[in-house]
Amino acid sequence: MFLIVGYVIILASALGTYAVHGSLAALWVPLEYIAIVGLTVGGFVASNDIKIIKSTVGALPGIFKGSKFTRILYVDLLAMLFEVLVKVRKEGLMSIENDVENPQESPIFTKYPVLSSDHHVMEFITDYLRMMVGGNLNAIEIESLMDIEIETHHHEVETPGHVVSKVADAVPAFGIIVAVMGVVNVMGSVGEPPAVLGKMIGGALVGTFLGILIAYGFVSPVANLLEQKAQEGSKIYQVIKVVLLASMSGYAPQVAVEFGRKALVAGVRPTFRELEEELKARKGK
Repeated sequence: MFLIVGYVIILASALGTYAVHGSLAALWVPLEYIAIVGLTVGGFVASNDIKIIKSTVGALPGIFKGSKFTRILYVDLLAMLFEVLVKVRKEGLMSIENDVENPQESPIFTKYPVLSSDHHVMEFITDYLRMMVGGNLNAIEIESLMDIEIETHHHEVETPGHVVSKVADAVPAFGIIVAVMGVVNVMGSVGEPPAVLGKMIGGALVGTFLGILIAYGFVSPVANLLEQKAQEGSKIYQVIKVVLLASMSGYAPQVAVEFGRKALVAGVRPTFRELEEELKARKGK
């Protein structure tokens, strides 16, 4: 939503102020639009393999959606982990073996459909719970493994943002290419009247204008949003990590989820009292 609003403001500022003293028709040079778009798409395709192209295209619709990582989601996450850890504390690690092996049938995980439908999150949780059940790794080894996995995941989800950022850096150069092509065309028509030459030169300069406007007004904001989405999506794994490690270190479930709460940023972090009351309310159900 805000992306569209931003685009409207950018166009109104660029074209609206120009329209006060110039003709918008002078900016309509279709072939230059086609050339810049073609060069941009061609550069994107040429510089990336098919896997990155698919992941980048697949990530684009997400920038038009609101964030799913809300305070409610994180309260659900902490409550779900709390239930798992309480069960472990009361009945032992082996009591969650069926939950870990069949999360889609787990009476705990199925209470949280939004989380259980996220394949990556559930796989991260169940994989490390499985290691805890196995008892072959200590907290330090699991923490090291978690860090590697989170870093790998973060690098993967950041790729679309980096790719689009590189495209944004290249678009002004493509605008210059189109402008130079227009100037070459003008130089071949030096015998034309000044009015005709002026129109041709103006059309050539539209290429530079379009390149800069598209790069910094349209493509760069998309790159920034993709990077923000990637950073936002990595936080949930850090929360899971600190909760499970706190539990492995011997802390009670209530204290372990407090570790996770403290790992959240202010905008989505429930207060200590809010979380405590939520856990008590769910425990009574």
